[in-house]
Amino acid sequence: MCILWFPVSSSLTSSSCVYSRLSIIKRQIRKGHDFTSGNFKVLNLREMAFIHLDTRCLYTLLICTAFGSTLSSNAEIKVNPPQDFQIVDPGYLGYLYLQWQPPVSLDNFNKCTVEYELKYRNVDSESWRTIITKNLLYKDGFDLNKGVEAKIHTLLPRQCTNGSEVQSSWSEATYWISSQGNLDTKIQDMDCVYYNWQYLLCSWKPGMGAHLDSNYRLYYWYEGLDHVLECIDYIQAKGKNIGCRFPYLESSDYKDFYICVNGSSESQLIRPSYFIFQLQNIVKPLPPDYLSLTMKNSEVNLKWSIPRGPIPAKCLIYEIEFTEDDTAWVTTTIENEIYITRTSNESLQLCFLVRSKMNIYCADDGIWSEWSDEQCWKGDIWKEILLFFLVPFVLVSLFVLIVTCTLLYKQRNLLKMVFHTEKRSPF
Repeated sequence: MCILWFPVSSSLTSSSCVYSRLSIIKRQIRKGHDFTSGNFKVLNLREMAFIHLDTRCLYTLLICTAFGSTLSSNAEIKVNPPQDFQIVDPGYLGYLYLQWQPPVSLDNFNKCTVEYELKYRNVDSESWRTIITKNLLYKDGFDLNKGVEAKIHTLLPRQCTNGSEVQSSWSEATYWISSQGNLDTKIQDMDCVYYNWQYLLCSWKPGMGAHLDSNYRLYYWYEGLDHVLECIDYIQAKGKNIGCRFPYLESSDYKDFYICVNGSSESQLIRPSYFIFQLQNIVKPLPPDYLSLTMKNSEVNLKWSIPRGPIPAKCLIYEIEFTEDDTAWVTTTIENEIYITRTSNESLQLCFLVRSKMNIYCADDGIWSEWSDEQCWKGDIWKEILLFFLVPFVLVSLFVLIVTCTLLYKQRNLLKMVFHTEKRSPF
């Protein structure tokens, strides 16, 4: 009888089948079968059953050998995690290096491409960012107001491990900026605006717990700069720095922009504040101008000029506030022209104004511009013109009439007095 056990090695399965075959041969010898001569004998049903069972054991032997070999080989393949995994701060205000060395004992996998799965995040983040790489270095930006944690392990591809991916254990690393000063000494209400994609301006308020002798300084960096730079044009109030006007920032778009605002005081330590953003996401365009409103029957055409400056027309979206008599509503468009249908042909006044913002094709976010000047159309304009001229004319005419009548009345009285005087005088 051939019995299978799972999981088993190929040697155990082979022994069961060989033992079954030897038992059959022994029984055949006892019964006088001649295996050396060329004579054959008709087998009975019992003997045929044994031969059929032996054939099944042969097939089972082949299957178990292959299966057992695979299990045995996979169980023996192991790989170590990367060595010397660490998070390095090069001094770029949050732009960190995650670096490591290959694992030990990779001699058996010289022909394999070893990969690494890297996971990292700020400490309070709910999700990990995951990277698969063949390199030994990865760079990214982090919020240094919080801690950083990362982990990495080694991956062996399927072609090197008989069809199944092999992973090492995790190697972990953390990084924290050393805390100094109380939290209430940090600046508050930090606000940065990139005006018309040309001029960056940041402003802040001193920390609630900062002493009167405290003052703050701003430092910034982005990829392309050789080193961290300090603001050279501070905005001040009462001798204290409360903002920064940045110089022209060359090749700074679509890159992480890192800022640190630190402070100094003779009586206390100041907690630094770190910020990361991309400049195209804080652009505030100029408002549109040269608005025009024309009407044909019930269709109203609203048109305006593209804001001046370096922002491409394809990067703008517009918000229009349209008023028809006492009804107002808002719509958006990516063109600098829109057609609107009047709700009533009896409308006496139509007005609109527009503002602009970076659209989703050029930025993840943006700041709305100020509203433009209002442009209006008024119905029955000839009546207005008539009233405008008629009322003053009537008033002037009435005034002239009154003056004339007064003068005539006085002249009449004067003539009457003269007549009576001449009548009384003697000849």
